[in-house]
This record gives sequence, structure tokens and C-alpha cells, in this order.
Amino acid sequence: MSDPKDVLFILQTDYADPAHGHAVFYCEHCVLLEGVLAAFPKLAERIEVRRLKWPRPRTDVLDLLGEDNQNLPALVLYGEVEDGLPVNEANGLHFVNEKDDLLEVMARRYGISRPHP
Repeated sequence: MSDPKDVLFILQTDYADPAHGHAVFYCEHCVLLEGVLAAFPKLAERIEVRRLKWPRPRTDVLDLLGEDNQNLPALVLYGEVEDGLPVNEANGLHFVNEKDDLLEVMARRYGISRPHP
């Protein structure tokens, strides 16, 4: 049996943050990754995408990575993790939830191009 697909958690668009009145928002890093997914359709073969609602607790992420690692976007890596990837570890799982590190991991792990500096 093969390893499960890596899982990318991103926020759904158009959410309200009560701290900012009635304004509606999107997560700029999550929308950036929506664009990466659209630009590189072959990623769908390697990554399962789960779009979550904005409010915490984000149970799907919390169950895997713990309460301190609910920041999104987050990519959970299954199977062997290549040496030198900028990843974190929680509950025995490797993950990345910093935008620049996430883009680097996607380039190195899935063979897509990198963002221009």
C-alpha cells in the first residue's frame, strides 16, 4: 500500500473576523496557494487539499498537529521526507506552515518551479 497523499490545509475565502467589525476577508497566503494549485494541476496527484472555515479551533489541523500549530496554510507531509526540507514536526508528522518554506517544499518535493525572487 502506498503512502497517503500529502495534505494541504487552506482557509476558505470570505470569512468575517469579529475583531474587525463586519468586514469580510481572505487569507492572502491561502489565496496564493490556490493560484499555485491552479497553475500546476499536476499537484492534485500528490496533494489532497482541505479548505477549512476560519474560526478556531480548526479541528482537522488540531487533531493532527496540536493546538499550537493551527496557523494556515499548512502542508502535512506523509511518507519519507527529503533531507534538508524546512519542515517542523508535531505528533510524529512533518509539516510546514510558513509561506516561503511551504513554497520551497512544494518546489523541491513536487518539482514545480519556485517563485521569482
